[in-house]
Amino acid sequence: MNKVVIDTNIYSNAFRGRKEALNILQEYQIILFSPIVIGELLLGFKRGSRCHQNVYQLKNILSEDRINIITVTKATAEFYSHIFSDLLKKGNPIPTNDIWIAASAMENGCAIASYDDHFKQIPGLIFINPEDFA
Repeated sequence: MNKVVIDTNIYSNAFRGRKEALNILQEYQIILFSPIVIGELLLGFKRGSRCHQNVYQLKNILSEDRINIITVTKATAEFYSHIFSDLLKKGNPIPTNDIWIAASAMENGCAIASYDDHFKQIPGLIFINPEDFA
């Protein structure tokens, strides 16, 4: 597999210097960013003291050739509805934003890298645990 969707915590931990998050970013040829992840990052930046520097850094990262911003489509919404319905039936809902991110990964036929183990609850989603890259 040469592409991966990264969760917000992979990006933020990579820029804090966590080796396993950096290794994930180096391992894959194509890194996919969901607009949901970008929104979560921008919110975090606005709440911090280095907003302008962080936004500038993100803009530079997103302009790299191997970085792709994926779109939310009708197919994404269909994946979202199936995932959310399944999780509700099991009584194991997860954060709504994470369902959208997982739906994007499934639509694009790739894994998701995250520190959040709750992604493992989603049938058919390939989950990459950063600790495996330590």
